[in-house]
Amino acid sequence: MTDNSCQNSWVYSDEVKEHFLNPKNFLMGDESKYKYDAKGIVGNPICGDQMCMMLKIDKKTDTILDVKWKTYGCASAIASTSALSELAKGRTLNEALKISAQEIADYLGGLPAQKFHCSVLGHEALKNAIDNYRQNSQNNL
Repeated sequence: MTDNSCQNSWVYSDEVKEHFLNPKNFLMGDESKYKYDAKGIVGNPICGDQMCMMLKIDKKTDTILDVKWKTYGCASAIASTSALSELAKGRTLNEALKISAQEIADYLGGLPAQKFHCSVLGHEALKNAIDNYRQNSQNNL
């Protein structure tokens, strides 16, 4: 008889599973080969998750053209960052800043309460990248 207890204990939605197993916009390899306009890095020392998000931005419209990211963390951290990268593309910087942790969780079909902070961390990485872009843009005036 086989033990199927692991198969039956997955507490995440199918959408979380999809973004975890097949993350969207994940940057494989050397990030120096990806030309970006902004970069944000955040970490959570409590859970050990760390996120790096890189953005390509249309400088005339402040619209996010592309997002690449790397995450060191659990299934929720990976899925949340993947979902956020999809949600942010095509939005202006101000619109992207309005993406909430709840919007990310809803996009994923929900997250367990103890993993909700993973979606918050992704939002912080996005905000950090946008702040980086705006600061660099101000310095280049």
